[in-house]
Amino acid sequence: MVLLVAAILMTIFFLAGLYVATALGLIGMSLMQIFSDRPLWDMLGQIAWNTNSSFILVAVPLFIMMGEILVRSGIADRMYRILSNWLAPIPGGLLHSNIASCALFAAVSGSSAATAATIGSVSLPSFREQGYSERIAIGSLAAGGTLGILIPPSISFILYGVLVEESIGRLYLAGFIPGFLLTVVFMALIALMAKIWPNTAPREVAPPWRVRLIGLLALTPIFALMFIVLGTIYAGIATPTEAAAFGVVASFILAAIERQLNLSMLKEVMLSTVRSSCMIMLIVTAAFILNFALSILGVPTQVSQFVASLNLSPVTFVLFLILFYLLLGTFMEALSMIVTTIPILVPALQAAGVDMVWFGVIVVILMEAALISPPEGINLYVIHGIRKTVMEEAGEEPGTIMDLWLGVLPFMLGQAIVITLLVIFPGLALWLPNLVKGLQ
Repeated sequence: MVLLVAAILMTIFFLAGLYVATALGLIGMSLMQIFSDRPLWDMLGQIAWNTNSSFILVAVPLFIMMGEILVRSGIADRMYRILSNWLAPIPGGLLHSNIASCALFAAVSGSSAATAATIGSVSLPSFREQGYSERIAIGSLAAGGTLGILIPPSISFILYGVLVEESIGRLYLAGFIPGFLLTVVFMALIALMAKIWPNTAPREVAPPWRVRLIGLLALTPIFALMFIVLGTIYAGIATPTEAAAFGVVASFILAAIERQLNLSMLKEVMLSTVRSSCMIMLIVTAAFILNFALSILGVPTQVSQFVASLNLSPVTFVLFLILFYLLLGTFMEALSMIVTTIPILVPALQAAGVDMVWFGVIVVILMEAALISPPEGINLYVIHGIRKTVMEEAGEEPGTIMDLWLGVLPFMLGQAIVITLLVIFPGLALWLPNLVKGLQ
């Protein structure tokens, strides 16, 4: 009964156009008012304080700031050009540069929208000039941007780890192989489409080897930053929050070396970081208010008992949840999807014997699918906005969002392939964390 009322309220609030955080908070307070005599108002301050003072969650604004610094320092632009020199001769040309650049930028930013927006801004003008299929080009940018929440350091893994009380280090390690596997699958699909439909991507001429080899040296700052952030976590030198702080300091140093560090740039970085961080933390706070109400009302225990009575195997239960999340992702924003459902499902998943690290990787890929699922995928609108700006500057009429809906379909197939492989071979996610951290 509680879940039914919660679902009805969520549908009403979202259809009414309420902000996600507002909707979640109102649902939690409404459920307590209807089903409990305990005063939730008296506990709101404590819930908000405990959530926002979490040491692990401090990493979220720090990773966002690091990505913002890299965007405004010009490092992302140079990274795209260098990767293009190496990947352009492959069938599919610059489309591969979209995916590879998104994967590399994801390894230092942790944000999907930031990854899509950064690489999209750099690459879209080139595609317009060189005659690439616009649908596939913008589809590859929207899909490539989703790698930002799978390849460590990932903000989504931090939030998932907090919700299920799982090691962030293990989750980061678990995301490496699936993240780069998904990158390879995306690039393989691009090469296949370029072979079947040659008009999709024109053949590119490779620059001289000297240019390509010298260009690799310019990627040294990116690799150094990856080592500072991820290396300190895996070596046990720093927690994810401390590593994020190291990354911010290193990013400022790189921006200073690039002679891009000035008051105007600092103002833009700070405002953008505050804007994104406040949105995320407000949603997380509201989600914890809802989770507290559901816990008080005994909903997780009821769900766990119901699942146990079905006698489902762990794989069957996970397959059911995959279908559930695919459906949910078509109309719910990815972050909201995870913070509203995971706390309810944790007891049922643990009772069914599901490995929470393995399931976390699957959930994050499903979040990726939600980011590009029509009609609500946020990456679709990020890329559509950039595309609109580029076309208006060129004096052309921008296309519709339908182009993006069609352009991402091959890449959603790629996500389905990787999820299938993870279900069949859990070791793809668990081998590395078990090797480095030991068996749980």
